[in-house]
Amino acid sequence: MKNPTSIKFLVLIFLFFVSCALSLFIGGSESLTLRDLTPDHFIFWQIRFPKTLTAIIAGSTLSAAGLILQVIFRNPLAGPYVLGISSGASLMVALSILAGSSFHFFEMFFIGKSFMVFSAVTGSFFITLLVLAISKKVNSNVVLLLIGLMLSQICSAVQTALEYFSDPNNLKSFVIWGMGSLSHTNNNDLLIYLPIALLCLTALLFFVKPLNALLLGQNYAQNLGVNFNRSRFYLIMISSVLTGVTTAFCGPIAFVGIAVPILSRMIFSSSKQQLHFFSCLLIGAIILLLSDALAHTLMRDIVLPINMITTFIGAPLVIYLMFKNKHW
Repeated sequence: MKNPTSIKFLVLIFLFFVSCALSLFIGGSESLTLRDLTPDHFIFWQIRFPKTLTAIIAGSTLSAAGLILQVIFRNPLAGPYVLGISSGASLMVALSILAGSSFHFFEMFFIGKSFMVFSAVTGSFFITLLVLAISKKVNSNVVLLLIGLMLSQICSAVQTALEYFSDPNNLKSFVIWGMGSLSHTNNNDLLIYLPIALLCLTALLFFVKPLNALLLGQNYAQNLGVNFNRSRFYLIMISSVLTGVTTAFCGPIAFVGIAVPILSRMIFSSSKQQLHFFSCLLIGAIILLLSDALAHTLMRDIVLPINMITTFIGAPLVIYLMFKNKHW
């Protein structure tokens, strides 16, 4: 009898390649065929290819960050969006774009893009540390989630104030960014985005094994020889960088970080976090690839915000989990 876990992974890999094909050849205003794969085809190489690669990176990074946060906080509803981490990244991007002259040097590619990435990572890292500090004082998961939502609202309020007093041209750029999109990342952007994402995901491989111990608490982890505080700090830093860099390039994308780990646990009934780490990478990429294809094809000549599609997918999963868990 074949291993059911292996079969499920093969199905996910098959769905991944199907989703890539849909994004590359159908996910746009013009359908392409294999005959269009010429070296100088502008739409394929300058629009579809970077958009598809961005969807893979964004889906994988947000899902991995969500899994880490759910393990650290031992809460299945923890995630970058719910805990306000994405809002912190958005606020710092708002500061960099809307707060005066900083917008003008965005024309200088490496300086401008690097500053936006640094701003988003700083915001996400600060909110993550703040939530972690609060979690030490709060025993209730529900209270912690509510505090995360309140932090998100505070960041949104400051962001709204910046929008109200900002220059109209800067405001338009920020509003478009805030809707979430995979199409605004070009091949030059990927020169920054891809190496950072690969570096962080590779670094996570060294912490995948201790995730099982961290899930069972500080005492259990220390008994197994895991340096709890150091491992937790590095994991938080990596998850903050993953969330921040993805938010910088794609805007705030809702529910992927929380929904994908839930889906992974529904598909694979296992307590091994190593298994969920790799499955989250695949599932996250598949969801964003399909979401992007839907965003480009549901309405003719109109590209829907990616946030709208991911919310329709992720929100029902969160509601399902809340009804399923009888301990709240």
